[in-house]
Amino acid sequence: QVQLVESGGGSVQAGGSLRLSCAASRDIFSTHCLGWFRQAPGKEREVVATRYIGGGTTYYADSVKGRFTISRDNAKNTVYLQMNSLKPEDTAMYYCAARRSWCVGEPSDYDYWGRGTRVTVSS
Repeated sequence: QVQLVESGGGSVQAGGSLRLSCAASRDIFSTHCLGWFRQAPGKEREVVATRYIGGGTTYYADSVKGRFTISRDNAKNTVYLQMNSLKPEDTAMYYCAARRSWCVGEPSDYDYWGRGTRVTVSS
């Protein structure tokens, strides 16, 4: 059973940066896709970024393109989300998820989830 544990959330001012980490309990290559999602209060969960482990193909939501970067450390079984130029609208609970297939944007298609880490961006 894959377990995902997020860390790195916190409170920052607009324009600041945070790096989220997602540690997997087993070889993340056993899954095909790792993704970051977020859910703001009163809103649906949405995809932020995904990375296909096999070829390294990445996807970014338009709202974060150019500001966020998803990466992985194979030796540490960890995937990261570097978030720069943060905006108040980035405030949300951020979740790491894994899927045993191609990367897609629909949260319900992901097989494993972490418990989330909260990000708060103040203006």
